Amino acid sequence: MDVTLHLAQDPEADALLGRSPLAALTGMLLDQQIPMEWAFKGPETIARRMGADDLDAHDIAARDPEEFAALLSEKPAVHRYPGSMAKRVQALCHYLVETYDGDAEAVWRDADSGAELLKRLEALPGFGKQKAQIFLALLGKQLGVTPKGWREAAGAYGEAKSYRSVADITGPDSLLKVRAHKQEMKAAAKAAKAAQPKK
Repeated sequence: MDVTLHLAQDPEADALLGRSPLAALTGMLLDQQIPMEWAFKGPETIARRMGADDLDAHDIAARDPEEFAALLSEKPAVHRYPGSMAKRVQALCHYLVETYDGDAEAVWRDADSGAELLKRLEALPGFGKQKAQIFLALLGKQLGVTPKGWREAAGAYGEAKSYRSVADITGPDSLLKVRAHKQEMKAAAKAAKAAQPKK
């Protein structure tokens, strides 16, 4: 895995995401309740604070939880909720160590279908169906991981030439389009909620 991603909009952080399967998974895990670029810059920040040039699932899983939480909490914090996200990152790494001997790429390396890959991603701690589908779309659209039926398994996120998620961001222009789509979705959800009759 060695591609150029543009999710953090930061050259060093994006370079790590493009070469490190664990960094890409960790960025996806962090991508909630904060701006996407902040989430995907997180893996590089964590690696740097650990004195490494990549993330290591064995190392992260073995760290003292309080010390690891402190590492994510240092200013600038890796996430708006660094303590709870530190637990999630460690839970992900524990699972990868136990299930794949710490090899994050093994999650998708030999998946024989999109449905199988989606199942594996949904089994990861912190990955619900939507997050798993978005990551599956990212694998297929930008990282060359295209098992049979991957677009169908990724649902709407797998559609070609769409701007729904991080899977579709290849630079500043597409970032703006994805952001606009997300704002439309939020506005539509808000309007639908407001239209519901009060109980």
